[in-house]
Amino acid sequence: MATDLAKYAEDNGVKFFLMNFTDLFGTQRSKLVPASAISGMQKSGAGFAGFAAWLDMTPAHPDMFAIPDADAVIQLPWKPELAWIPGDLYMEGQKVAQAPRNVLQSVIAEATKQGFVMKAGVEPEFHLINEDGTAISDERDTQEKPCYDQSALMRRYDVISEICTTMIELGWGPYQNDHEDANGQFEINWDFYECLKTADQLCFFRFMVKSIAEKHGLRATFMPKPFGHLTGNGCHVHASLWSLDENTCLTHDPNGELGISEMGYQFLGGVMAHAEGLAAITNPTVNSYKRINAPVTTSGATWAPDTITYGGNNRTHMVRVPDEGRFEFRLADGAANPYLLMAGFLAAGLDGLEKKADPGKRLDIDMYAEGHKVRGAKKLPLYLIDAIRLFAKDKVLCAALGDEFSKAYIKLKTNDWNQYSQHLTQWERDTTLDC
Repeated sequence: MATDLAKYAEDNGVKFFLMNFTDLFGTQRSKLVPASAISGMQKSGAGFAGFAAWLDMTPAHPDMFAIPDADAVIQLPWKPELAWIPGDLYMEGQKVAQAPRNVLQSVIAEATKQGFVMKAGVEPEFHLINEDGTAISDERDTQEKPCYDQSALMRRYDVISEICTTMIELGWGPYQNDHEDANGQFEINWDFYECLKTADQLCFFRFMVKSIAEKHGLRATFMPKPFGHLTGNGCHVHASLWSLDENTCLTHDPNGELGISEMGYQFLGGVMAHAEGLAAITNPTVNSYKRINAPVTTSGATWAPDTITYGGNNRTHMVRVPDEGRFEFRLADGAANPYLLMAGFLAAGLDGLEKKADPGKRLDIDMYAEGHKVRGAKKLPLYLIDAIRLFAKDKVLCAALGDEFSKAYIKLKTNDWNQYSQHLTQWERDTTLDC
């Protein structure tokens, strides 16, 4: 039986609920609902106009309603009178097919039919910057290689420790916090869960990090490449397949190469086969391609892939096998929609299982230094428009994610690219004005 939200509010001192959904661009949309009205909202949902968010709708569309997933409710430890609830969008009694959380649930349902679930953990990187977004917030954080810098980490102890303590209170199992490769950049890791739960957590994590940073007079950004000379913000996904009772890891075989089962390699084969089009989902902004196709950064490496390759415990590839039974997909960045991120990997992997796909040969080389020697290794898209077009051509991936979603996503993301293309940059003026 689903959680009774009215009783939950009474038992936990909750005065308001954020009735939430996430649109195609990953923007979180909410209505603030008083606890006195939550019973009706739990039954009928909170009403929204689809055209007012990034969904492919017009003002003529009927209302859509976010029906709360009551079992996924999260009380805010830093503001305990408030609780956040992700919702599933419905219109005229039917699920909205283009809504990201619904897309993920439809792909999960297909995996369930095949007898497994995907578990996932994420590594979201973010920068703490000044309020106007022009510079990192710590003027003393200037090392050429600042990764794991204890002093820089401790100068932001108040923010990072509050975020981590909040996650402990939520029961997420955070286990390490570190200063990352770029100046002003941090990462917090927590336990892995069934992929829908992890997607909900990632949505909330972004909200939480930004909220706590603001409490301390700072601004947090997950922008893929906020500073041209520094390493960008990735969102690596660690994924594994499990039996429906979640007791047996199906991607693990102690006798398999690198401890990966035949099923695991077929799943990987699907991800490799669809990676070009998948990039439109995992790297969804113009700025994303300034991270994965970046020149060498101040630290000496971008830590982002630019080819569709995989290796063992080797961070220069798109996919790393860091341990037996799981893959680290290193392509995604901080702008990726959490629900579409999980849906994309799962859908690609499902096709690999159906076709018994071969991921190809593992490469045990430094792709940054020796990648040019590899024949036949596909490059990742150079620009967002390339990725969109490759996604549109990938009929299998589009169908797996749903035709309504795919058409909406391609349309809105193409509009996004067109707006960018109409923007005149200072570089153009500096280099072309004297023509």
